Amino acid sequence: MSFLPQVAFLIILAVAAFIITKRVRFLKRNIFLGKGETRNDQPEARWKTMLLVAFGQQKMFKRLIPAFLHLLIYVGFIVINLEVLEFILDGILGTHRLFAPILGSAYTVAINIFEFLAVAVLISCVAFLWRRNVSKVPRFTKPEMKGWPALDGNLILVIEIVLMLAILTMNATDQIVANRGDEHYIALGTLFFSSLIQPLFEGMSTGSLVFVERFAWWFHIAGILAFAVYVTYSKHLHIFLAFPNTWYSNLKPKGEMANMPEVTNEVNMMLGIPTEGSNEPPAEIGRFGAKDVNDLSWVNVMNAYSCTECGRCTAECPANLTGKKLSPRKIMMDVRDRADEVGKSIDVGGPGLEDGKSLLGDYITKEELNACTSCNACVEACPVNIDPLSIILQMRRYVAMEESGTPAQWNAMFQNMETSFSPWKFSPQDRFNWADSVKNEEISD
Repeated sequence: MSFLPQVAFLIILAVAAFIITKRVRFLKRNIFLGKGETRNDQPEARWKTMLLVAFGQQKMFKRLIPAFLHLLIYVGFIVINLEVLEFILDGILGTHRLFAPILGSAYTVAINIFEFLAVAVLISCVAFLWRRNVSKVPRFTKPEMKGWPALDGNLILVIEIVLMLAILTMNATDQIVANRGDEHYIALGTLFFSSLIQPLFEGMSTGSLVFVERFAWWFHIAGILAFAVYVTYSKHLHIFLAFPNTWYSNLKPKGEMANMPEVTNEVNMMLGIPTEGSNEPPAEIGRFGAKDVNDLSWVNVMNAYSCTECGRCTAECPANLTGKKLSPRKIMMDVRDRADEVGKSIDVGGPGLEDGKSLLGDYITKEELNACTSCNACVEACPVNIDPLSIILQMRRYVAMEESGTPAQWNAMFQNMETSFSPWKFSPQDRFNWADSVKNEEISD
């Protein structure tokens, strides 16, 4: 008995595991380029959010048709990968359909379920390819979706289609050989979907059928491992990151903006309000707001790597809808791309964050930041609870407090709020004079 197939399988498995492990370490290091932030409060609420939003796909169902298609792919991905366990064990042990004798007729039922889901995934992927390339859903045609993002979205769908066809081809040829009495193959009874394509292979010799079946088996398992590697370089990293990303969601009301602790403590000290550690000398403040990825929190950077690039945030953004350059999706893609650039530089002994570039200016412009209305529509729309607004606000704070680079009208408004406690330049004592003038006009009329 030759052990060459098993050795080849173990080599492929080891190479895939090595690449994935290396990539995971790269991503983890990049995420923790961000500042520390603790979000371990309300664990019950966080588990509930993760189960509903990430596992239960709760926010996807705001758009019923794509949500249903996505659900088919999601369920197919989870359930069909149960069969991968058998593939891996067969590859290591040199067996064929290891679980078939153990499960008996239940195995046939399971394979029929896997085939149904494979066909459902195949149909859904074709539908998504149509939506992206033929019907051209507007959110997939925005400027940030040109080039690699568009190719990435199409490539992953094509890969899934090919992998599903490999499953059906493998099962169809496997059963033809089994029904011809080959002792190494197990007849499973009726496999509905693969039986529909069996006529394509009936005229082939047994040797040719075995070759096709083995090729489809190797293609599928090698494809699954290659897919696992590819996901770590793709927007489909959200398949895994959606779970921690939703667990670490911001649980505060969406209208509540996070204050800067440094500023809050300073104001409290000026007002004589006791603060924690008020007896200690104030720590030196490195920077107000965020200029680069290391000024953001690690949760912000994880948000960027969790982005699905679905564009629901941009489709709901009122600034983008009125033709302004702001796209919340692009903000997240820019943060991810900057973190990748810094990480790659560090890996080769380069300057890292000291490369003369920054997130602000080289990736995201002031024009984009200033267009944001802080309405939280992007946060509400995101299916995995990504928060682009948090990043936008931190970068705007840097522009305002470090560069004094906000528009002149904004500076006037800030000054009025500081001196008059309102955006308008009049004394607080005169705040309601306008009401008296309106009342007098009504009387005179």
